[in-house]
Amino acid sequence: MKQIKKDILVRVYLVYLGVLLFGLFIIARVIFIQQFEKKELLDMAKKQEIRMFEMDAIRGNICADDGTLLAVSIPIFEIRMDVMTDSITEEVFSHNVDSLAIYLSRLYSDHTPSEYKDILWEGRRNKDRYLLIRRDVTYPELKKMRTFPIFRRGKYKGGLIVIPQYQRELPYKSLARRIVGYESGEGDKKVFVGLEGFFSKNLQGTNGQRVMRRVGGAAWMPVDPENQIEPQNGDDIITTLDVNLQDLAESSLKKELIADSADHGCVILMEVKTGYIRAMANLGRTKNNGYQEIFNYAIGESQETGSTFKLASFLVALDDKKVTLETPINCSGGITTFSGRKMEDSHHGLGVITALQVFEKSSNVGTSKMIYAAYAATPQKFIDGLYRIGINRPLNLQIAGEGKPYIKNTKSKYWSALSIPWMSIGYEIALAPIHLLTLYNAVANNGKMVKPLFVREIRHNGQVVQQFNTVVINPQIVSPQAIKDARYMLEGVVLEGTGASIKSPNYRIAGKTGTAQIAAGNKGYRQGTKQVQYKGSFVGYFPADNPKYSCIVVIVNPRKGKYYGGAVAAPVFRELSDRLFAIRPDIMIPLPQDTGSTRLPYAHAGSSTDLSSAFASLGLQAKPLTAATPWARPLADGGKVILTPQTLTRGVMPDVTGMGLKDAIYLLEQQGLKVIVNGKGTVVRQSIAPGYMIYKGLSVVIELQVKQDKPKSQV
Repeated sequence: MKQIKKDILVRVYLVYLGVLLFGLFIIARVIFIQQFEKKELLDMAKKQEIRMFEMDAIRGNICADDGTLLAVSIPIFEIRMDVMTDSITEEVFSHNVDSLAIYLSRLYSDHTPSEYKDILWEGRRNKDRYLLIRRDVTYPELKKMRTFPIFRRGKYKGGLIVIPQYQRELPYKSLARRIVGYESGEGDKKVFVGLEGFFSKNLQGTNGQRVMRRVGGAAWMPVDPENQIEPQNGDDIITTLDVNLQDLAESSLKKELIADSADHGCVILMEVKTGYIRAMANLGRTKNNGYQEIFNYAIGESQETGSTFKLASFLVALDDKKVTLETPINCSGGITTFSGRKMEDSHHGLGVITALQVFEKSSNVGTSKMIYAAYAATPQKFIDGLYRIGINRPLNLQIAGEGKPYIKNTKSKYWSALSIPWMSIGYEIALAPIHLLTLYNAVANNGKMVKPLFVREIRHNGQVVQQFNTVVINPQIVSPQAIKDARYMLEGVVLEGTGASIKSPNYRIAGKTGTAQIAAGNKGYRQGTKQVQYKGSFVGYFPADNPKYSCIVVIVNPRKGKYYGGAVAAPVFRELSDRLFAIRPDIMIPLPQDTGSTRLPYAHAGSSTDLSSAFASLGLQAKPLTAATPWARPLADGGKVILTPQTLTRGVMPDVTGMGLKDAIYLLEQQGLKVIVNGKGTVVRQSIAPGYMIYKGLSVVIELQVKQDKPKSQV
């Protein structure tokens, strides 16, 4: 028994000793932590409770050419409340909480006043220093909140905590959405497209920093807001877009797409001299048969172009002096073969016609036979000519997504005996609409190819920090004579050829229609019993004698029976050009203003003999400036009348401004022109500029006005 009791005591002592040693170890560990690890652990605790957060900079604006906002960051706010701030005593809170709850309920109507009161009292009981009141608060709502009970006491005394945030808005909604761009995706996968993406580094600015303290759960509260590092807001992007023209382009395109029940289409309007893109519309069919900006077809859809590419083929042949506009071409009735493969015109019956007529009538057979005859023996020379123009190179636009231009050469594994004839009419090549427009714009610009520009300036706080001036890609794509011939051909297309449906009585249009079958990859152009798909296009510039704007319209897969470019795309071009003609008075050739000072009896420009007789009857002497001046313009010179010569050259447009109708018609019809008259009185404008090359049968519009106040320099 004693032995058992002894064993028990030993065990008790051992347990006691173990507990004692464990207690001593804990005491020692506490002392060690207090003396040696205290600072390190406190720093760790602070890192868990206090953290540095980034403050997002305000993203810069994207503006139209005139400063109109196209994309802007709208401020929204998260509102919280420090219900335990020292200035909000129990008495202040109890006396005002009912009123605050009523005001909040009136503003938002998402909770009753009693529910808002419960939320506020719950925060008070929990000693919440960061009580959430509401997210996504607009600035007008915030202004109202600042007047509410308790909140009106001020930034610190009222406990109001305002956390600014920003959301991107497009004031014009879908207008130019693919160009301006938008935010896509979330979190780490969030990206910007369009100009938003290309200029994102400029727009996003530099983020700031502020210290935040955890106040429970996932909530963080700013600490010492006076010493935070403020963000540097982003730059503003000033585009080349004209809002009114963009709206017109989209509405005109949409109307035609609906009328044709087409898959999609695009329009680009470019300023000839500068390369500024004034409008660019892209619309695709949606599942509910509406039309929206789904894809940027204008820059991203690189495909076979069809007949609009014939301009490039003619430019090379004209530049290499392989043909002239008078070169006879046998169109073989509209059907021919190359290596056993048939080539056809859309309309049969053409025989031997000139190269000019081949272009005007858009003959596939005539074009391919002309180019094949010139380059079959040296096909790379034709390719070199296309490369010399520069249409094989990317444009490196100020926006992502440019389709890759493809002009193959003789070293390609896809080269065949059919390549030259089919490439000459726009097949076995690939260009996006923006590439094709750049070529036509170069012709309008007398051979100077300029880069299309979407952005002209970057500004920071209203100050210009970067300017984008016109970029010359190729100073002279072909010889001046080849350009002159090409412009003559393009005018002929609208005056006499496939684009005649959009001929205007007020100004002249130059351009080219195009109709292309759409290939489905390796499946070819026909897919079983399915209907062949077509792409109709028109590309050109206006006014033809003094080009201001170039434009391309593409309509893909129209389903209402018409698919030629002249029928589906050209009307959109005409609607745009008519609108521009109406709102841009500088398009017309103005009446020259002279600098005399003597006011004498007014007389039209006209026959020198008639003018001399008329002034002689008034006791005035009118002297010709040079001998043998059959036609003249009377000008005052110190009380005398000088008859300045009106030079007339066959095939060159005379200056009939200032003449009466009778003399103007006589001169113009002597040149073989068809005269269209608008108004009455004296000629003040003419649709073909003086000195421009003309030919028999060409139409000219003259605009007349009754003179009210005569210029001092005229008599």
